[in-house]
Amino acid sequence: MSQPMTIAIDPISRIEGHLKASVMVEDGRVVDARLTGGMYRGFESILKGRDPRDAVQITQRICGVCPVSHALASSMALEKAAGTLPPRNGRLARNLMQGANFLQSHILSFYHLAGQDFIEGPDSAPFRPRYARPDLRFDARLNALGMDEYLEALEVRRTCHEMAALFGGRMPHVQGILAGGAAARPTKAQIAGFRARCEGVRAFVEDKYLPMVYLAASRYRDLCGMGSGYAAALCMGGFPQDDGGQNFLFRPGVYCQGQDYPFDPLKVAEYVRYSWFADGAGGRLLSQGGGAVDMNKAGAYSFSKAPRYDGHPMEVGPHARMWISHAELSPVGARLARKYFGMEAAGIRDLGERFVFSIMGRHLARAEEAFVVVKAIQRWLDELEPGGETWTSPRLPSSAEGFACTEAPRGSLLHALSIRDGAISQYQILPATLWNCSPRDDMGQRGPVEQALIGVTVPDSESPVNVGRLIRAFDP
Repeated sequence: MSQPMTIAIDPISRIEGHLKASVMVEDGRVVDARLTGGMYRGFESILKGRDPRDAVQITQRICGVCPVSHALASSMALEKAAGTLPPRNGRLARNLMQGANFLQSHILSFYHLAGQDFIEGPDSAPFRPRYARPDLRFDARLNALGMDEYLEALEVRRTCHEMAALFGGRMPHVQGILAGGAAARPTKAQIAGFRARCEGVRAFVEDKYLPMVYLAASRYRDLCGMGSGYAAALCMGGFPQDDGGQNFLFRPGVYCQGQDYPFDPLKVAEYVRYSWFADGAGGRLLSQGGGAVDMNKAGAYSFSKAPRYDGHPMEVGPHARMWISHAELSPVGARLARKYFGMEAAGIRDLGERFVFSIMGRHLARAEEAFVVVKAIQRWLDELEPGGETWTSPRLPSSAEGFACTEAPRGSLLHALSIRDGAISQYQILPATLWNCSPRDDMGQRGPVEQALIGVTVPDSESPVNVGRLIRAFDP
């Protein structure tokens, strides 16, 4: 039996933001883990005292990859406070902008962030530290194929940005989403341009992205059962399918300890016992406000807070949404699941909990979700009325509260605001990565990624590649 040793990876590379992982390894496996979010953002403080309409632009700067989701959540929270709903065309235009954003984010996540965990770039060897042994398993032919797709994916992501910009005015950080709906009435030319671009993206998803992820999973079979963690999933509801917001492409729901439950936003709470915030222990609800930074707080190790659902850590993201909706697999996925794994799978749950809640399973679910979204985009384009009204003017209240639950590419997203005397008195944001990469909570429960790291193999302490693979599978 080997002596336990602690390995710190700081920073975790090829993610968005600042993240440190500290893992304890014993006998070649992780036995404990801590994730540290190392940057204080302060957006909730920035928003205090501002006009509520400012939030839709300011909160988009939280993330350059998923700004559309923050624009949506902020607008929806203000709509809730004002008692306003967007018209049908506004809902569809929003879904199309959000759908384009999902597609570029998913393609980015696999090819340009996590892809180097499986595909070796042509210029990587001269710059690799002498101790790094990355465990790459593609032969030269498959590796060349992966590199070709890596480069093509850059162009496809640009196309996705163009799609969002057609209705949003620009991308990243769209200007076309605001409380009450969307800013621009779509023209026939814009709809045709969106459709033409979408057809190219769909071809890439079907012909390149899905086959490459299934191929990678077949070469890394040990990663198809590694990193299951809590195997608990949360979805707050994404892409409304009706004007009242009652039906969704990805339905809201909770999967915990092998059981399905309806989603209740009142069961969401944040804990800060191990976070660098001063307001101490105890299941603080979102409506109770934030707290001052305390860098000297005993035991704290992250700027991330610890959101929990009914006291439980929950995984969020494409695999969680697909699992809760038991989404149908793509024809490509059903065929390749049979070819590579001998599985007869019609829906995502047919692959099995251990498979889906794994390093490669999370990548597979993300690729499958891209197919679900690209199909839905083509349907929404058919429903969109050229020149139809996209915006309802909201009557801004002097004092009110509102919150919105939606889905970003990386997972569930909640915005909540309070308005007093016409200005924001309080604003709170609960993004996807806070769910996944949270520290321990007041009950001592690890965050979902911390828990998923337990049992991950580290055969070489000088090259803990599987730790990075696991973390990047969550796309933090």
